[in-house]
Amino acid sequence: MSLIKTNRTTSGAAAIGTRAKDRAKDAAAQALPVAKSAAAQALPVGKRAGTTAAQGVLQGVQGAKEWAAPRLEDAVQGAREWAAPRLEDAADAVTTSVAPKVSSALRSTARQVKPGAVKSTRTGIRRLLSWRWLLGVGAVLAAAGATTAVTMRRRYASATAAANDATESSDDERTAPASESAADVAPPRSEVNGRITTPGR
Repeated sequence: MSLIKTNRTTSGAAAIGTRAKDRAKDAAAQALPVAKSAAAQALPVGKRAGTTAAQGVLQGVQGAKEWAAPRLEDAVQGAREWAAPRLEDAADAVTTSVAPKVSSALRSTARQVKPGAVKSTRTGIRRLLSWRWLLGVGAVLAAAGATTAVTMRRRYASATAAANDATESSDDERTAPASESAADVAPPRSEVNGRITTPGR
């Protein structure tokens, strides 16, 4: 029995829902032309209100500009009239009081900076460090170094010549004895430092 009641209530609810949808559609269809006409009337009114507001703002700005321009020009003119004589007085004061002081300070500084006939006050270590003296000492040291190098080169050459002479004379003495075979005797050698060495001794 409960199944039959459920079907009745379901079909009844569906019918009520369908009727509500139809009524809502009808109400919307009736409201649409009313809303369109209201919008059509409100749109020109809004445009007119916006245009009027914009014109009012522009007129307000123009009025403020017209009001402020002469007042601003008067203020600038008054400031210039007030400042001009004071600037002239300041220029006169600088010319009469400050300029001579600056001029005298510059002249005294120029006198102090100007090179004159100054006596040489170099004594002691300052005299020793003058560039002329240092150049002379450098030249003397260079000459001494060159002389030492030439002397050492001559000593080396004479020592080498003496070593060669000693080697030649000992070769002559060794070839004279016939008892020694030529294969057993090695010739003496001379070293770079001038010493002569004989193998086996």
